[in-house]
Amino acid sequence: MNTQNTPVHVRLWHRDFWLMAVSSLMLTMAVYLLIPVMPLWLMQTENFSPEEVGWSMGAFVVGLYFFGAPCSWMVQHYRRNVVCMWAIIAMGLTLGALWYIDGMRSEFVEFWIIMAQRVALGAFFGLAQMVLSSTLIIDTCESFQRTEANYSASWFARFALSLGPLAGVLVYGWFGFYGVLLGAIGLTACSLLHVKLVTFPFRTPEEGVHLASLDRFFLPHGFVLFLNMLLVSIVVGLLLSVPREPLFYALMMGGFLLALLAQRFVFRDAELKSEVVTGLFLMVAAILILMGYPASPVAPILIGLCVGIIGSRFLLFFIKLSRHCQRGTSQSTYFLGWETGLGVGVGLGYLLFYEQPQMMLYTSLSLTAVALLMYHLFTHDWFLRNKNR
Repeated sequence: MNTQNTPVHVRLWHRDFWLMAVSSLMLTMAVYLLIPVMPLWLMQTENFSPEEVGWSMGAFVVGLYFFGAPCSWMVQHYRRNVVCMWAIIAMGLTLGALWYIDGMRSEFVEFWIIMAQRVALGAFFGLAQMVLSSTLIIDTCESFQRTEANYSASWFARFALSLGPLAGVLVYGWFGFYGVLLGAIGLTACSLLHVKLVTFPFRTPEEGVHLASLDRFFLPHGFVLFLNMLLVSIVVGLLLSVPREPLFYALMMGGFLLALLAQRFVFRDAELKSEVVTGLFLMVAAILILMGYPASPVAPILIGLCVGIIGSRFLLFFIKLSRHCQRGTSQSTYFLGWETGLGVGVGLGYLLFYEQPQMMLYTSLSLTAVALLMYHLFTHDWFLRNKNR
């Protein structure tokens, strides 16, 4: 059978790796805190229409690609940890701009200001995470542990999908949007501190590095996989565009933990194709349950289980597609595919399906079916023909 397992090395989990993984978790949580509460603030406090909220939330995606092309040049010409830290600081300042708008201004904020803030937040978050995932995390481990390091660190960022919105909803209920922003700024400060505590040796810059390139940015020959994953993450974004109770996000975390167990025991020696196919069937089941019983505790567990299984498997697929010295590029491509779909899904949820949950669910079901057919009929065989590892 064509199977793939990721071994566990206890020696990987040393101090520096823990610091980098937790830094990624907190950095991602700082962004995901805003997913359920920023639209409420824009509509209830700033009098934005649902369409304006949709464009504002989707603008984040545009920023993700802003520093992609010069990322490799910056890492080569400046200390890689310094680039990451300055990007995190810029994230904090961008969140601070929202704090100023919320706490200091008396008039309604203009639409273009929010759009600019979201683009800037996406740009600095994208740069920080691309440097973290493509360079800093793998620099803390031995060469034979790098696949496991990428796999394990990605789970920390994945946990933020439940922990971030959960914390955002709870803090918003207790302290309002002002408290959420302070929490997000605090998380970026903690993430910065974690990066600062790790010592990275100096590396001589490579010669001939172009100002703009696809290195550490995008893997062109992984576009099919990128597109397939994009469909899945758009569905997740659509599902998160509907206001949810804190329990929903807590149960999603339970689904993530089940996914970890499933990968270790259920899919340990299973055929490689089974994980993605099973995950997509679980997503179909979750959407059907939400159609008939929106308050079901089973649906968020299935969503978390699906995202955990599919997300980690697609990450390993990207690593397998990468050629020599392209591991960092594969990580950035995976990150961009996931965050792009999530941002597009949340934006479309408000732009097209505000207060139309059933129509949103029908659309999500259709996209999941397309993703399943695409993977089963084309993507998996294409991956087997094109993998390099």
